[in-house]
Amino acid sequence: MNLTSMLRSVAVAVTVLVVLIVANICFYTISETEQVILTQFGKTMGAPINESGIHFKWPFIQTVNRIDKRILEWDGRPGEMPTRDKLYIIVDTFGRWRISDPLQFFTRLRDERSAQSRLDDIIGSEVRNAVAKHDLIEIVRTDKNRTPAVDVTLSADAGQISRFLPISLGRTAIEGEVVKAAAPKLKDFGIELIDVRFMRVNYNVGVSSKIHERMTSERQQIASRFRSEGEGEAAKILGNKERDLRQIESEAYREIQKIRGDADAKATEIYARAYGGSPEAAEFHRFLRTMDAYKKTLDKDTTLLLSTDSDMFRYLKQPFITNPPSVK
Repeated sequence: MNLTSMLRSVAVAVTVLVVLIVANICFYTISETEQVILTQFGKTMGAPINESGIHFKWPFIQTVNRIDKRILEWDGRPGEMPTRDKLYIIVDTFGRWRISDPLQFFTRLRDERSAQSRLDDIIGSEVRNAVAKHDLIEIVRTDKNRTPAVDVTLSADAGQISRFLPISLGRTAIEGEVVKAAAPKLKDFGIELIDVRFMRVNYNVGVSSKIHERMTSERQQIASRFRSEGEGEAAKILGNKERDLRQIESEAYREIQKIRGDADAKATEIYARAYGGSPEAAEFHRFLRTMDAYKKTLDKDTTLLLSTDSDMFRYLKQPFITNPPSVK
């Protein structure tokens, strides 16, 4: 290869490189997710360019400023703020926004970093105002139409225990108030505020202790009522038991007395038939009864003073009957 060919190749390469550099400086691309504002010496040039593809700009004197067309995220800083009922809570918020007027946005804020700072100021202020105008229960409850789950174990006279207190708006409506108040202020910066939500609501130490005390008090009221109902039911059961026991004992005693009466009547009937059938049987009966009396009253240390005509002295005086009656 001679010197002329080498110089020609170098010239071609340099030309191609220069063309690429010039093309890179003069042309730029726009994706579907962004829009561009051209500035010339710091001043905007015409309307924003929204069409994706390759576009031309004057090199060195014009600058491409890219602006996102997508919905963007705003993550607020948690802040402690008072409610209308003088309770301090920590509210953590987030939001969604987009650039609705790129030219105004670029003129007022230039970039998303400045926009985030402006969002912090405006939305944060409106959140504080909204929280300060409502009670704590309005911030906690989702909406006023929410119905509580009914605990079937609780009676209808449980008062306010485990029941939702009435509210006028609810957290969703308050979030809407924040959007309604902040959106016009952000519109001046070319920003459309889409939504703001309370991501987390925490209680500070003072509020947490009060809530725990209230929860403990409610649980104690429920436990006390359950204990009272249990004691009443226990007393009722014991009363029924005593009543049934007395009824059983009464019926058993009546049955015992009836059996005893029937037995005595039967025994009397048997004795009457046994000892009343003949004079010898009657005399034998008297003899047995007297012997039983001797057995129960007499021992080796017993001393009796009896008259001679006493029935008890009869068998001691004459133990044997000399002339027993004849048996037929």
